[in-house]
Order: sequence, then structure tokens, then C-alpha cells
Amino acid sequence: MLSNKLNIELRPTEISDLDTLFEFQADKESGYLAAFMPKDPTDRLAYVNKYSKLLIDPTVNNQTITFNNRVVGSIGKFVMEGNAEITYWIDRKYWGQGIATKALQEFLTIETSRPIFARVAFDNPGSQKVLDKCGFKIVGTDKGFANAR
Repeated sequence: MLSNKLNIELRPTEISDLDTLFEFQADKESGYLAAFMPKDPTDRLAYVNKYSKLLIDPTVNNQTITFNNRVVGSIGKFVMEGNAEITYWIDRKYWGQGIATKALQEFLTIETSRPIFARVAFDNPGSQKVLDKCGFKIVGTDKGFANAR
């Protein structure tokens, strides 16, 4: 259940956050549910190189999610095929606590690009609930290749 007492904060992602965020991506169960993964989710150098470039891209809005002053995830907006899309990732230890929902609600107040889209694997009910609680509506389905699967 989402509580107003959740001490969630968003701040611009910094290079120093990337090692922690990489560790979250390296979790196989999380990667399977995310589905949209790099070919080699264990390649730290590729991850750091990719996100170092994204941090200076003016079309990308990367934010780090903290809970009680601890980095617990990330959220961001990027542009794909001309559409603004969101992405988020929460450390599996913090799933089910309302953190993703509160972070997305807050993110949508600071990121004003509209329309904004999200993609979710069909068998990821947790993320589907987050998007539903934040007002996202299903506008289509797709079947595509996912490296994590």
C-alpha cells in the first residue's frame, strides 16, 4: 500500500550512481521481468559507457530514486522513434512497497513531455499495476525480441 510517509526523493543521476544502478540490472530475476535488457547485462563497462553518454544527452531525463537516503532505483525519460518514453528500475529488495508508484508519480510532475509512453512485459503484473495507478492506459500490444528472455 502506498503511504504518504514514504521518504522517496528523485535527483538527477550522477556518474557516481552508475555502479549501484548497474548492480540492480545484474539481478537475473529483475532482468527477466524487465525483458528489455542489453545483450550482456553483466558488462559493466558497456553499461557505464552507455549511461555516461545518456547523462549528458539533453533529450534524456535520468533521475536516481532514493528511499530514506539510500539509492534504490532509477527512472527516466528518453525519446524512441520520436516518442517520449519512460523507464524505471527498482532494486528487487524494495519491490512491493509502493516506491515505484510514488517515484513515477513524482517523475511525471517534473517531466512534462506529453504524450509519454511506457512498455511493460505482458507477464510483469507489478509494473503493470504501477503504470495503471499512475494513469497510463494500454494503447497496444506488441511481440518482440527481448534479450533477457
